[in-house]
Amino acid sequence: MRALTCTAFDQPETLTVQDLPTPVPSPGEVVLEMRAAGVNYPDALMVTGQYQVRPPLPFTPGAEAAGVVTAVGEGVTHLRVGQRVTAFTGTGAFATHLKAPARAAFALPSALSFEVGATLPLAYGTALHALTDRGHLTAGQTLLVLGAAGGVGLAAVMIGKALGARVIAAASTEDKLAVARAHGADETVNYEQGDLKEALKTLTGKAGVDVVLDPVGGHWAESAFRALGWNGRYLVVGFAGGEIPRLPLNLPLLKGASLVGVFWGEYARRDPRGNAEHLAQLMAWIEAGQVRPLVSARYALDDAPRALRDLLERRVTGKVVVVP
Repeated sequence: MRALTCTAFDQPETLTVQDLPTPVPSPGEVVLEMRAAGVNYPDALMVTGQYQVRPPLPFTPGAEAAGVVTAVGEGVTHLRVGQRVTAFTGTGAFATHLKAPARAAFALPSALSFEVGATLPLAYGTALHALTDRGHLTAGQTLLVLGAAGGVGLAAVMIGKALGARVIAAASTEDKLAVARAHGADETVNYEQGDLKEALKTLTGKAGVDVVLDPVGGHWAESAFRALGWNGRYLVVGFAGGEIPRLPLNLPLLKGASLVGVFWGEYARRDPRGNAEHLAQLMAWIEAGQVRPLVSARYALDDAPRALRDLLERRVTGKVVVVP
């Protein structure tokens, strides 16, 4: 098989495609012939050595996968050779073949493309877990999404609408805001132009927003937190902006608000049944047309380092995939 290989924690441009033995499944595992792999911010951080998980070198990056089962290990009963699946493995997806724990692979309906399947586990799984399990977002409430045109952000815009919320999308350019509006955002705010707090005050009045989903971090966090209403929930998803913000702790006190961490990977490990139910819900919404995943670009395996660079430099809207 061919696989993108990281031999040292460095910039994406140092990654190379190598010929490696095609994997054979152990008990409880399956092997996939890859059709598409989602590209995510943690993939880039992992390559540069800045992620909280540092896999042993050498390794193949790529956490989200979609493909066809070509081999099944002993004890695997819910999957079969020839079946279309999506999977989350943490690493290994930027390759022509992938060995995955069978419990991490899920049947992909024929109505969903492999490219869409490769976007679901991490970005959409994170957004659904964040909004329901951690943010307790309900119909009629107001949701603010920062980085609303990115992978997790755009997923949150669509899932927020599917849950019946009023969605305010915030992003850094008018083009990105147009993408958010096209996928259901009720209101938009350009946080590179003007005062974010004042713009949100105009849109929400004294009530403020009920939930903020923040995959960006940086200097917008305090303004967004100040826009929360009473009993609001601020969901900390990530720091794609490159800066981990510091918040005055009097803010949650005065608003009766909660600062809530979202770590989807650990949630999926601890509650596989709940994660499977979320994935089933996502697939149902997509088949019904309520959620429309955006795959904005496709990269060949040899161009995967460029995909990671585009992600790091915030040139990506929605999700992009590597198609080996």
